Amino acid sequence: MDRLTSLSVFGKVVECGGFSAAARRLNMSVTMVANHVQSLEDRLGVRLLNRTTRKVSLTETGKYYFERSTQILADLDEADRAAAALTTTPRGTLKIYSGTAIVRFLLPVIDEYLDLYPSVSLDMNIGERMIDMIEDGYDLVLRTIPSPDSSLVVRKLTPWRHILVSSKSYLDTHAEPKTPDDLAGHNCLQFPYYPFGDEWRFESLSGETQSVRVQGNVLSNSAETLRHLTVSGRAVWLAPSFVVAEDLAEGRLVRLMPEFRGVEFAINAVYPNRTHLPTKVRLFIDMLAERFTEHRKWMT
Repeated sequence: MDRLTSLSVFGKVVECGGFSAAARRLNMSVTMVANHVQSLEDRLGVRLLNRTTRKVSLTETGKYYFERSTQILADLDEADRAAAALTTTPRGTLKIYSGTAIVRFLLPVIDEYLDLYPSVSLDMNIGERMIDMIEDGYDLVLRTIPSPDSSLVVRKLTPWRHILVSSKSYLDTHAEPKTPDDLAGHNCLQFPYYPFGDEWRFESLSGETQSVRVQGNVLSNSAETLRHLTVSGRAVWLAPSFVVAEDLAEGRLVRLMPEFRGVEFAINAVYPNRTHLPTKVRLFIDMLAERFTEHRKWMT
């Protein structure tokens, strides 16, 4: 028999002063009530109740056991109430890992989130390494490339594409590439977690996919480093659109091969389990989805 149920039944027998009264209160047969008490006694190897035809009374061991089990059940009820409260009011620590390139999009959401939910603390780390979110204890990981772990839940926040860029000064000394094949003769900055390695992939205006093997003198997991080197005129870069949007708008970079664009990726919210997703996580993801909808023009 279920031990917790047996504890509850035993407590009710003591409170009601008998098996019949407890059975009526619990909407249970007298036989079932007696079986639960007997199960506890058999498990413990002691008698908890003295039974007569007129009443039941606690033995010395039964009195001690009743006091302790009553406290245990009260503590469980309190734990249930606390867990239920967490599902409606977010609290605790929200642990997030994010790529550096999208931090500026997160900051307004973080400000709003912490204002709305002051009972939540934020533990946020940024970087480009491929973490094990289960082992490292993260509630949420925000990725700009596909997650390597297919067992995790992935929610797409917004699509985005790479675009090929360089500075005007680079083009002063290098022929402007017109097709993917032309990149074979250029210094191409590379990001180590690009899903296709040194094979850059593009889609033409007609939707045809083309790829080319590239090489360059810098490999870095820092988008800011690659952006700086591109602006400095050292190379071409297949850059995330949202990283270089301002540089393009202000003329520090120019777009190359406008007839070709990078294949589509997505900024994703990745979390361990869809079932019983903590409220603190769900609310943050919902706010992110709304924010990225507003900024979708940056991504595409």
